[in-house]
Amino acid sequence: MTERTHSSTTEPTSSTSTSDTPPTGPSSGTAEPSLGDRISVLTDRRGVLRVAGVVVGAGALVACSSPPVPTAPAESASSSAGAAPSSGASSAAAGGTPTSEIPVGGGKIFADTKTVVTQPAAGTFKAFDAVCPHQGCTVTSVEGGQIICPCHQSHFDATTGDRVSGPAPTGLTAKTITVTGDTFTVS
Repeated sequence: MTERTHSSTTEPTSSTSTSDTPPTGPSSGTAEPSLGDRISVLTDRRGVLRVAGVVVGAGALVACSSPPVPTAPAESASSSAGAAPSSGASSAAAGGTPTSEIPVGGGKIFADTKTVVTQPAAGTFKAFDAVCPHQGCTVTSVEGGQIICPCHQSHFDATTGDRVSGPAPTGLTAKTITVTGDTFTVS
């Protein structure tokens, strides 16, 4: 019987790498992951959820952190006298706004001049700044003798402008209203 001898061929082992990317890991001294590793971290399910959470959280903080910035300066009484009226609340040159536009026990918001005018009792008219002192939102309704801010539910007395409830620290700022016959002007 003959014995066969097999030669075993083994490939040389080496610690050198032939790839173009530098070695990473604890033995190389640098801990910077490759581009492929960074992309896979950002696109895995947890990475996407983390990014979405950060975006939503940042959006919520921005929405609640500061009042809106006014886009135009407030008009003064002297500069608006010769200009075309933009709303009934400031149209002194046109003779004013008809008092019939303000319901008894209610009110009307003039968004362009940021003014709210109320008529708590027949023939009694009050005017206030329509900007809520809490975070600068504009009030949107007058109901049940109260002026209501929709942003955080601050309520103000329609007769005095005083704070009734909500997070607003103070009441609404009073404006001067002048009634002449069947019309009124606000300054």
